[in-house]
Amino acid sequence: MDDEHMQIGEVAARTELSLRTIRHYEETGLVAPSARSQGGFRLYTETDVARLMVIRRMKPLGFTLDQMRDLLDATDRLDADGALDAAEREALLERVRAYEQAATGQVGKLRVQLSRAEDFAATLRSRLEPAPTAVRS
Repeated sequence: MDDEHMQIGEVAARTELSLRTIRHYEETGLVAPSARSQGGFRLYTETDVARLMVIRRMKPLGFTLDQMRDLLDATDRLDADGALDAAEREALLERVRAYEQAATGQVGKLRVQLSRAEDFAATLRSRLEPAPTAVRS
């Protein structure tokens, strides 16, 4: 095996995704190994790892598998060597813009949730602190 390819275990470690999750994304068509070893092991490239990182970042923001597939299709087409006409390029960029706006909106909602969770944890901590004792004079 050459240095350009990684087996699924290394990809799992780098992306912090389980082997099962990576295989699921393969089964659903979100990612495909770039090659197979002579022994049949899945082999991935840096491009495959980058694709998995996009998926990993979209998941906690509530994007569906279909939305992930749509965004990856748009970015794949934008990144392809083939020339796009101006209208097609703009339509693809508009799809990416819509996902960026949706992600930004979700980040805002998560910030609110995080703030509430931090307030709640602080409330619980304050209940665990010993009450000050009254000083008698």
